[in-house]
Amino acid sequence: MLNIGDFASHGRVSVRMLRHYDAIGLLRPARVDPVSGYRSYEAAQLARLNRVIALKELGFTLQQVRAVLDEQVDTAELRGMLRLRRAELAAAIAVDERRLARVEARLRTIESEGNMSEHDVVVKPVPSVRVAQLTGVAASYEPKDVDLVVGPLFEELCRRVAEAGIEETGPSVARYEDVPQGDGSVLVRVCLQVASSVKPGAYGFDVLDLPPIEEAATIVHHGSMTESVGSFQALARFIEASGYRSAGYARERYLETPDDMSKWVVELQEPVVRV
Repeated sequence: MLNIGDFASHGRVSVRMLRHYDAIGLLRPARVDPVSGYRSYEAAQLARLNRVIALKELGFTLQQVRAVLDEQVDTAELRGMLRLRRAELAAAIAVDERRLARVEARLRTIESEGNMSEHDVVVKPVPSVRVAQLTGVAASYEPKDVDLVVGPLFEELCRRVAEAGIEETGPSVARYEDVPQGDGSVLVRVCLQVASSVKPGAYGFDVLDLPPIEEAATIVHHGSMTESVGSFQALARFIEASGYRSAGYARERYLETPDDMSKWVVELQEPVVRV
């Protein structure tokens, strides 16, 4: 079982959105603690969440989404509906292009359900590394919100690190944490690996050692991070099926980042402990 924060992270949606879906009966948690009221979800519910988000992104109202899902439309029919609406969006103005990319990613995740290998997940320790870090805030875990923050934050950090005369010594890292106020927003921390000899100073960015992870469930994602939902969900299924539970926030370690984002190679690292 996943708590609501972990389920939101793996589904790349906000906790606030999940609570709303529960309130309107669109996506009920698998269990609600009768004492605390805490919601818990099963990894299998990510399949319904994928369909909800895909249909919503394509312009269907939540009432229409519920009607479609509750009528048990099969995958072939759903795929046809999504492709028809996708064609309409492709003819729209340029501002919709980013939305179309997100829909494509969700559609591919839906089509791959049951076929995505979890055997590629490796549990291993992650060592501590020294990094230069900048922090920003995204409205939620949704890719459209995270994308608005991550790219500009990395560009600014690279500029400041270069101005400080500091060289990068390894892959960059992005990591995420819920904002303490609990409003559904996310702290986005982007990091450039630097030499251990670099000391904290007045650089306009933080210098710190990322703590080691004793055990991390890791998977290598190939392609744009817009399409990373399937890889994150493969991690969630592995963690649940293998007797682990999430023990912290996931990190993204960027191994290869050419200009063509479809050729990116990123290792996703999620701390875990045995249940």
